Amino acid sequence: MAELTLYIGNRSYSSWSLRPWLALQHAGAAFDEVMLPLRGPGVRAPEIQRRSPSGKVPVLTHGALTIWESLAICEYAAEIFPEARLWPEARDARAVARAVSAEMASGFAALRTALPMNVRRRIQGVAIPEAASQDIARVQAIWNDCRSRFGQGGEFLFGRFSIADAMYAPVATRFDTYGVELDAVSRRYVATILGLPAMQAWIAKAREEPHLIEAYEAIGVVGGDAGA
Repeated sequence: MAELTLYIGNRSYSSWSLRPWLALQHAGAAFDEVMLPLRGPGVRAPEIQRRSPSGKVPVLTHGALTIWESLAICEYAAEIFPEARLWPEARDARAVARAVSAEMASGFAALRTALPMNVRRRIQGVAIPEAASQDIARVQAIWNDCRSRFGQGGEFLFGRFSIADAMYAPVATRFDTYGVELDAVSRRYVATILGLPAMQAWIAKAREEPHLIEAYEAIGVVGGDAGA
């Protein structure tokens, strides 16, 4: 198999980079990891533009193939590492897992803007706008529904770890960073995600990064997610 290389943004901030990184880690994939520092909200770093057709990270290269979107990278990982079972095996569970993953990829803009990902910090007392509160409620509803319907046999949304968990992992870090009040099922799920060895490794590396972005270090920053 040709060599895999995953280009990511700053581990502290780039939620979109974390998603396929977790999927590849769970699949046991051998891949090179290259961090391309982000420059700040709305700024396209030249080194990222050279690697990514969209000018955003993450980007996966596999031989001559380039994939530049998080969920597409996860889907590709599921195809080239079928033994990892990155999607649930049951058809109904798999359909719901794809639906909630796509909803995460395309929605929750208010949550992203109000509570930017920063795994290096714990921030209390941030005022959460109503639209972001509605997003938080929707995330908890998804987690509760998936856990109750499909979560038997494990601690993840569909029992075993899946792409759906990779997609929602950055949200779990946000809830932890900002001390968001959650229901019991959601609190337990956040603890499950944060307890993953791969997640712990990501956070440890984030804390060692010298590349800080002032806008993402500010409390209540407006600007949304880093990466793509």
